[in-house]
Amino acid sequence: MAGNNGFDIDELVEPDRVHRACYADEDIFEREIRHIFNKSWIYVGHESQIPKSGDYATTVIGRQPVIMVRHQDRSIHVLYNRCPHRGALLCTQKSGNTGSVFTCSYHSWQFKLDGKVRHIPIQGGYDNTRFSLDDPNFHMKPVARMEIYRGFVFSSLSTDGPDLKSWLGKAIAGIDDMCDRAPEGEVEVVPTCFRMIQKSNWKIFLENQLDSVHPSITHASTGLAAQKVEKEMEAETGRAPPLSYHYISAFAMELEKWGALDVVGHPNGHCVLQGYMGLRPNDPDTLEYEEVMRKNYGPDRTEEILDVNIHHLLVYPCLSIQSPLQQLRAVRPLASNKTLTEIWHFRLKGAPEAIYRRSLDYFYLVNSPSTMINADDLYNFWKCQVGLESDGGDWVSFHRNAGQDLVDDGVATSVIGFSELPMRNQFEAWRAYMTAEERT
Repeated sequence: MAGNNGFDIDELVEPDRVHRACYADEDIFEREIRHIFNKSWIYVGHESQIPKSGDYATTVIGRQPVIMVRHQDRSIHVLYNRCPHRGALLCTQKSGNTGSVFTCSYHSWQFKLDGKVRHIPIQGGYDNTRFSLDDPNFHMKPVARMEIYRGFVFSSLSTDGPDLKSWLGKAIAGIDDMCDRAPEGEVEVVPTCFRMIQKSNWKIFLENQLDSVHPSITHASTGLAAQKVEKEMEAETGRAPPLSYHYISAFAMELEKWGALDVVGHPNGHCVLQGYMGLRPNDPDTLEYEEVMRKNYGPDRTEEILDVNIHHLLVYPCLSIQSPLQQLRAVRPLASNKTLTEIWHFRLKGAPEAIYRRSLDYFYLVNSPSTMINADDLYNFWKCQVGLESDGGDWVSFHRNAGQDLVDDGVATSVIGFSELPMRNQFEAWRAYMTAEERT
C-alpha cells in the first residue's frame, strides 16, 4: 500500500471496494483537505444570509476560515478571515454586521468591505519601511475564485479548474429545482441553522444520503410508529392525516419499493436519487400554491417544474440538497473521524405560508438533531467509524450491482434502486481528485 506519502491512492480504491484507510487514516484526510476541499468548488452560503451592507457570515473551506460579506455596492466578497498584520481572526461570530469596515480587535487595523486596508494606527511608524497601503499583502486576502448561481455562493481556493456551472454539470438541477418551485423564482434562507458534529468520516454521511437499502431497516421503528398514528387518525377523523406524518411514515416503506427508485451518477461525484416521496396531494394548500405558480409561470411551465423528478441530490464533496422540500446540508470535515454538518432550509419567495410550513415540518421532523431519524443515522455512522478504525478487516464492500450500471457519456444509471452506484461514483471522483497532481 505504501508510496511516497505512505500510501498509494490507486491501490486503495478498486471498482467494487475501497480500503478502510480512506475513512480512518489522518494522513489521507489531510490529503483530502489539500486535494479536494482546497481545489474544488465549496458551498459558502446563500446571498440572503447577508441582505444589508456590512452583513457577514463566517464559515470554513477545508481548514481555511473565510468571511462572506455584503459590500456597499451590493456585491458579495468572500475573504480569508485573517488580519494581515499579526494574523488574528477578524470575525469570531457566525454572523453579524460589521458596519462599513472590518476592525481588528488586536491593533485596530481597519479594512474596507472588499478587503482593502483602510486605516492603520500610528501610521507614521511605517514611514521609510516596505509597508504600503496599496500593497495587496496588507489587505484581507480574497479567495482565489467566487461565483454565485441563483443566490448560492460557492468559492474555490484554487485558481485552476472549471467554472462553477461546468463543475456542477447536471447537478445544477438541484439548485434550479429549488428556485423554480418559488413563484418569484428565488429562495431565501431561514436564519435558523442546525449544526451537528458527527463522530465519523465526512464520506460516510454523503454515502448514506442516497443509500436506498437502509431507510426501512435503520428507521423502521420510527416509520412504523408514524404509520400506526396515521391509521388511527384516519379511522378517528375519516380524513387523511397531515402530510407531515408521511415524512416519517415513508421511512417504513416496504423494502421492495425502494428498489424501484433510480440513482444517477454524474461526473465529479455528483449523484441524484429520483422517484421518492410524492409531494402533490390534492389538498387546499397544494391547490392554492399551484394556482399561484400558474399565474407566475403559466400552466405548461408549472407542470414542468412540479414534475421534476428529484428527491435528493449530492453536490460532491460539500452538499446534500432536497430541493422539493427546500432543505440543504453542508458538509465541513474536521478530522478523519469528525464532521460538521450544517442543516439549512429555505423559503420559496411568493409561495403561500402553508407551503413554507411543509419545509419547516420536514426540517424539524427529519433533519433536526433531535429527531429519531437523525439519531438512528448518527449512531450507525459512529459504529461504522469505530469498525473502520479496527483491525477486523481492511476493505469496505460496494459490490451490490457492481458492473451492472448503465453508463452513457459518463453518466451512470442504476439498474435498481438498491445499487451501490452512488458510493462507487463518489469514489471514482475521490480518486481523481486525490491523484490529480501525480497524473499531471
